[in-house]
Parts: sequence; structure tokens; C-alpha cells
Amino acid sequence: MSSATTRLAAVLLVGNPNAGKSTLFSRMTGTRARVVNAPGTTVEMQRGVWRRPGMVRDVLDLPGTYSLIARSPDEDVVVDALADRDAIAVVVLDAAALSRSLYLLAQVARTGRPVVVAVTMLDVAREHGTAVDLDVMADLLGVPVVGVDPRTGAGLAELAEALPGAGHVRGVAASDVSGDGELTARLAEAQELFGWVEQIGASLLPQPTPRVTRTDRVDRVLLNPWIGLPVFLLVLWALFELTTSVAGPVIDLVSRVVTGPVATVAASWLGGFTPDWVVGLLVDGVLVGLGVVATFLPVMAITYLALAVIEDSGYLARAAYLADHAMRVVGLDGRAILPLVLGFGCNVPALAATRTLPGIKHRLFTALLVPWTSCTARLTVYVVLAEVVLPQHAGLVVFGMYVLSVALVLVGGAALRLTTFREMRAEPLVLVLPPYQRPRLRPMLATVWARVWAFATGAGKVVVAALVIVWALLAIPAPGHQGGDSPQDSLYGWAAESVAPVFGPAGFDDWHVVSALAGGFVAKEVVVGQLAQSYAVDAQAEPRGLVSAIESTLDATSGGHPQAAGLALMVFVLGYTPCVATIAEQRRILGTRWTVVAVGVQLVAAWTLAVVVFQLGRLVP
Repeated sequence: MSSATTRLAAVLLVGNPNAGKSTLFSRMTGTRARVVNAPGTTVEMQRGVWRRPGMVRDVLDLPGTYSLIARSPDEDVVVDALADRDAIAVVVLDAAALSRSLYLLAQVARTGRPVVVAVTMLDVAREHGTAVDLDVMADLLGVPVVGVDPRTGAGLAELAEALPGAGHVRGVAASDVSGDGELTARLAEAQELFGWVEQIGASLLPQPTPRVTRTDRVDRVLLNPWIGLPVFLLVLWALFELTTSVAGPVIDLVSRVVTGPVATVAASWLGGFTPDWVVGLLVDGVLVGLGVVATFLPVMAITYLALAVIEDSGYLARAAYLADHAMRVVGLDGRAILPLVLGFGCNVPALAATRTLPGIKHRLFTALLVPWTSCTARLTVYVVLAEVVLPQHAGLVVFGMYVLSVALVLVGGAALRLTTFREMRAEPLVLVLPPYQRPRLRPMLATVWARVWAFATGAGKVVVAALVIVWALLAIPAPGHQGGDSPQDSLYGWAAESVAPVFGPAGFDDWHVVSALAGGFVAKEVVVGQLAQSYAVDAQAEPRGLVSAIESTLDATSGGHPQAAGLALMVFVLGYTPCVATIAEQRRILGTRWTVVAVGVQLVAAWTLAVVVFQLGRLVP
């Protein structure tokens, strides 16, 4: 391997949240980045390759942290990475919050890891009346110090040139930060580090002249409850619209292209030299699965980009502050409001949005609640079933489902706090409000691409595998049948008929309904179509015909109480697992064990609620 392509020591990016670390990573790696989980955890990091003339280095963007005293899985990951990797630590210091950043630098120095310092937010510090002299800082620290602007890429060349000179911070002795140690020793170490930070800070930072900045002026407006709350609600509405009105047509277009011309061409081409069952597997199984994944990519990209704009602009911290009081009801702080609101548009990007939450416990807690936010895909099912339950007031019934969705989130959150998350404390929200700044498109697009690709390759495998299994169940004849066009003659229909008695207490133990609910695991949009297919009714040409068929079935299965059974069915649709893409995304961010538990809880809760609703509803005259 030539010197021009020699892979040199890796780089670990360490820094406080909102210090510009992840933007710097995007500038370093461009599109050569991917999202990975830290070994043995569900904590996400970004890994990429930094290429410059004569240099190739792996770069790992570690989770943002204020301390290496590990109190969360995110902090554990940073400590482990610094302890085990033979790499250079690039510690990102925020010039506008230098004392806080210097404390983290001191802790990194304690690991004995070679260090290079990258200083960001120099323009913000100047706006606050504080000029940081980088040459003086380098003399005081004894390691290379480089000023960088992650938004423009300024300083990257100098940072690359500084890496070979990485060294050990002057005045901080190495020790094992990952060991437990005695409390008194820990306190003494912390006191020593604070003393070092104070000494360096005093040498670097003259007392600034108080100055009202642009950020201060904007915050006087946006943090005022009378103005800030309406603006915050407007931002939430815009996010919701992005996942529905804006992304919806794109999703429909992708779906029509994949299931229409692409499927037709593929079937025609494959039919010339492969058996019918291979055509069915590849077109109706694999291709349809890839189509489902493809339909989610636009909404994921739009959502990730919107969140990146909100986060990079500095508004995300303000939104969390404004929503904090309301979110305390479910034991979370204000940062959880964005994923939960997005869930009413689509659960998949809502789960992805949990990455904005600071700790793994909060991300896990929120991700378990997201599936109970009623996504727009469920709306079609509500509209059809509302005509069975209360045709004269169908709109009121549909509205009631959204009220019930909010209640499920509240009650589910309370139940989780009393059981699995009883040790999760509702600590006061302590936020660092970063300065407002103009988001930079290029690094944002690089990050969006990495995360969308991670979804496509991670969650996509699960979606495709699930749809291939569904195709196989529909293609294999049921015991005692020779096969046919009706799903009832397939193994899929036979399984639905076998499971149907479980729903007897809820009033809808019928194979038509149960097979449609099973299809709802793939996507909730499938439920109405599958009901129409099983009844041989054109749902678009004869919408009332489908309603009449469902009502007739529920009348028979409920003993003459179709309205109560229809309402119970609506509740079950709300409560059980939204779709296979949601399952795949939960598995990607939570791991297999928690995903299995989540799906089980959703099914049990949905069945229990449906039974309660039906048993009470049948008592109403």
C-alpha cells in the first residue's frame, strides 16, 4: 500500500452536545459515513472515512457528553471507546462555553489518549465579547489547537496537519477514569480538574464586557410563553404536515411506480425463463417488500432533514424548554414532544426522531410509546369502521380514536413509570441553549443520507423478510385445499381462521377480519384492501357494499351487537403494532429483545381494550 493511501491512526471525535462535533464529522467524511451501534448496545454513532492528500483515517463520532463519569449508556460508550481504542482523540471545544468544554478535555486527558484540540464557535464567542487566542491556548495545553468552522469546513486542512503532533495535555496526569475508585479519591480528582479548568480559563478569558447578542434578542420573543408557545405549536404543525401532506404524494407515487410498471416489467421479463412460483416470490414477495421500504424513504429523508434544521438552528433546545411542563405528565422532559407529535403522521420517522433525546432510557421510554400515537395509515380503517359503529356521527367516532390515542400514551407512560422504568427519575430539565445559527445544507444532507441508508439497509431487511413470509403463506394451499384465488384457501387464510376464536370475547372472531388484521402488520393501509378482497367487493366503487359486508359479519360474530364489535375492532387497530416497518425500526434502535417485548405488550393491551370495549358496549341498549 502506497503512502498516499496508508490508513493512519483513527480519530475519535469527543465533545459536548451542540458544540458542532457532528457537523464537523459530516464535513470530514462527506458521504463516506454510516450509522452504527456501539458494540453490545443500541447507542448510535456515526463511523466514516476522512480522506485527504496523503491521509486516510477512520473517524468515529462519539455521543455528545458533558462528563466521562458514566451515568448512562451513552457516556459508557464514550468511556469505553477512549479506553480501548488505539486512536487520536480530537476534543471539540466550544469557544462560547469554554469552561464546560475544558472540563471534558481534562477528563479525556486523564485517559492518557493523545489529544488534538479543535475549537468551534469562535464567531459566537466574539459576538459575546470574548476573543479566544488559539496560540496562547496551545502554549498552555501543550497540544495542537486548531480553530475550525464545521459549517463551512474552514480549518479542516489545518486539523489534518495537526494530527501527527497529537500529544498529552500539560498539567493533567493520566489516570483510569473508567475505574470505580473510592468516593474520596473521585472527589479529590474532580476538585483537581476544576482547579485546572479555572487556571486555564483565567489565563485565556479576560472578563468580557456584557453584550446583548442576536440570540438574546430572539430569545426574548421565542421564550416568552405568549409568543413562544404559538410559534412552537406552529413548528409542530409544520412537522406534522411534512410527514403527511408533503411526503404523502411522494409515497403514493413511489408505491404506484413499484407496484405498477416496475412489477409488470419484472413479471414479464422473469416469466420468460423462470417458473411461476419464482416469479411470485421475486415480484410479489421481494419486490413488494423493497417497494414498502422505498415508500418510507421519502418521509424518512424529509423528517431527518427537518429535524436537522431544527437542531442545527438552535431551536430544538427552545422547543424542549417550552414543552417541558406538558411532557412531565408522562414522566418525560420536553425533548420527547417532537417524536410523539411526529407519530400522528407516521410512526417510523417518529421512532427515528427519538435520536434527538439525550439518554438511552428516555429514547427507549419514548420509542415504546410512539406506536400508540395514531398514524394516518390507521385513518382509512377508522373511516370505514365508523360507518358501522355510528354512521350518523362517523366524524365524532374518528375524533374519539385520536382522543383515545392520547389517553393510551398517557396511561401507557404512567404504567411504564410504575413498572419497568420506576427507577427513571424525572430530573429537572437542564439545557444549554446554543446560539441561533444558519444551518448548513451540505453537512445536513450528508447526515440525512447516512441515516436514511441505515434505515434502508437495517430495517429494510426485516420488512422484505416479513413480506416474503406473507407471500409464502398466501401461496401455500391450506390443509385439505388444492389452492385457489381466495386467501381463505391458503395457509394464510387457514392460520387466520385458526386464530379467529381468540377474538371471540372482542366480538370479531371471523377469518375475514383476522386475516385483514394480520395484513395490517405489513401496513395498516392493507386492512381495508384485504377486507374488500376477501369479500370480493370493490371498496372504491362500492364503499357502502364493504361496510354492509363488515356489518353483516360483525352482527353474526357479536350476537347482534355489530356497533360494539366495530368499536372494539377500531380500538384493536389503534392499539396493536402499527406495521412491519415500525417493528424493523424499533429493532434497529432498541434491539431485538425490547422489540419483542414491545410487540407483545401492544398485542395484549390492544386485545384487552377491545374485549373491555365490546363487553361494555353490548350492555348498551
